[in-house]
Formats: sequence, C-alpha cells, structure tokens
Amino acid sequence: MPDYPALAARIRALTEGETDTVALMATLACEIHHADDRFDWTGFYRVTEPGLLKIGPYQGGHGCLVIPFERGVCGAAARMRQAQIVADVDAFPGHIACSSATRSELVLPVIDGDDALIGVLDIDSDQPGAFTQDDANALAGILGDTFGMR
Repeated sequence: MPDYPALAARIRALTEGETDTVALMATLACEIHHADDRFDWTGFYRVTEPGLLKIGPYQGGHGCLVIPFERGVCGAAARMRQAQIVADVDAFPGHIACSSATRSELVLPVIDGDDALIGVLDIDSDQPGAFTQDDANALAGILGDTFGMR
C-alpha cells in the first residue's frame, strides 16, 4: 500500500496554486499511478455532458474514450456519486473491458467545491482484489483536497 500521507503531501506541493482541472488531473494521474505497483491503469474520465464521461488525463495503456453513466464501474461511480471497489471485474454486471488485463477496479467520484460531479478517478489493477476501503478513503481525501477546496 502506498504511503498515502506522503503521496498527499507531494500532490499538494506539486499542485499548489493550480486551478486548471486538466492540469490537476494530469498531475494526480501520474503521481497516483507511480505510487503503487498494483495500479496498472490510472486516469480520469471527465463529465463532458449530462450522463456522459470522456477520457481525460491518464497513465497506462489506452482507455475507453466514452463511458455513459449507465454502463460499467465508472458509470456506476458517476451515477451514484459513490466509490466503487470491485474485486473481480468479470463479476460486475455491465463491466466495460477497456483492457483484457484488468482484474479489479477502484473508481471514485470527483466532486468540486460547488458539489458538482466533474468526473471520476479510475484505477485498474491486473491483480484480483487489489483494492481496499483504506485505498478508497485515502484517495478520496486526496481528491477532496485537490478539487473540493480550490
């Protein structure tokens, strides 16, 4: 498990004063992706119109370009505005297989200071059961610090 307090401090230092959402997402995707070997694909899907996510900054292989709120783990996180921890993506109804290597997934809603959903953070792992509630809580805190208080 990453040293989440150190990761949060590094991200705060790197993003201090930055308000551009895409620049923030790019920095977080890079820092989070390289913080743990479990993280095989790390990136953001942005809300670009009601009910629709489009790929944003990411690290790893190619991702899906468009995800409707009605489909997949990312869609569920966006639709419900709740973290999704999926130990086995093959057991998730409607899972979108952007990569055949993905075995488990963690997706967190990204909510700004105006309580608007601006996207989701999607982390895929090639290991089954890779993510815990501790991961979700720590990463949600980093997202809140980065997007919710600016």
